[in-house]
Amino acid sequence: MKVFEQLQQRRRELGKTLQALSDLTAMSVPQVSNVLSGKVDSRLSTVEALADAMDVSLVLIPKHLLPELARLLSGKTIGPDDVPSTVDRLLQGA
Repeated sequence: MKVFEQLQQRRRELGKTLQALSDLTAMSVPQVSNVLSGKVDSRLSTVEALADAMDVSLVLIPKHLLPELARLLSGKTIGPDDVPSTVDRLLQGA
């Protein structure tokens, strides 16, 4: 799922209007709409501002860790409980 699709989904979950996001980010309503629809190639700072307004963060994950992250997010675990996963170590900066 693309970033703008994830932001659209988050907006729906929160029930936020385009106007509410516009007010929180100091962007115009058309600009918010264009970013969330993927109609424009937005600057990272613009996407981060919208994400922040919806209380989420953008995170870069190395591709080789995506399967483990998917398992973690699904609630499935492997291995002993007392050993931190690679994802835990990555997110803690270890």
